[in-house]
Amino acid sequence: MPSLLKAKLRTPGAFERVFRERLSEPLHLNILSAVVALFGDHRAKVYWDLKYRQYTAFCLLDAADRAARLGVKRVSVMEFGVASGAGLLNICEHAAATTKLTGVEFEVYGFDTGRGLPPPRSYRDHPELYQSGDYPMNVSALQARLPTNARLVLGDIGETVPAFLGEGKHAPLAYIALDVDYYWSSVEALRVLRGPAEQYMPLVLLYLDDCHDPYHNPSCGELLACEEINQSQPFRKIHRYTALREKRLFKNASWISKIWAVHVLDHKIRTEGVSRSEMKALSNPYLA
Repeated sequence: MPSLLKAKLRTPGAFERVFRERLSEPLHLNILSAVVALFGDHRAKVYWDLKYRQYTAFCLLDAADRAARLGVKRVSVMEFGVASGAGLLNICEHAAATTKLTGVEFEVYGFDTGRGLPPPRSYRDHPELYQSGDYPMNVSALQARLPTNARLVLGDIGETVPAFLGEGKHAPLAYIALDVDYYWSSVEALRVLRGPAEQYMPLVLLYLDDCHDPYHNPSCGELLACEEINQSQPFRKIHRYTALREKRLFKNASWISKIWAVHVLDHKIRTEGVSRSEMKALSNPYLA
């Protein structure tokens, strides 16, 4: 991890982002962070935003906690747009730590052409930002680094996603990292949401990578693809993760606004409910 941190700090704008997102937070929180970094467990470090790629660490732990409460022992996570594979390997790393903490196991799938971006098709694909050949992959090197619970799914996602869904062999989907840049690629990737309800958790976390550039807008790219899901799918609705910024300790982190949730409205627990041994009840201090 120290080498990863050093590499991250060498990227353009890294120190400016640390200053803006971290050092702008209250001093006592930054001081306490040093203590958590030294002595905290995985859950504490996720809460204090001390893990590399905080959004991945948060989403996997949140998904595992939800699965554990429902008695689900194994879930799937998918990354669309693998590129060099740093994000996919990071998912694998956090999945291992989360399994050790919660007992919930992960199947990890990475979808990509393996050859970089295909050509854009229209203005909706943001050709002002991306072009054919961007983000290539060293397939053999990445394959060699993947753990046994991870799998690369290479090819045109317009073909690989329907084939994957048709297999129906994956654990319930709990998290999607969408990073395919283009509108049309996002449409094809989000076809993964068109399977039967039992293929999903009732709430699937969704990370939208390409929604922060000033050129990004709801008429193009990933945001447009998500809106079309909302319009066309009666039981799959994509909305921002409810009140996430208010629930985080460090509220200035930009990744928070990239976290969305896919609500699977025809999931069994959202149609039949859940049974509990005890009824919910509210205390009343006025009657004490």
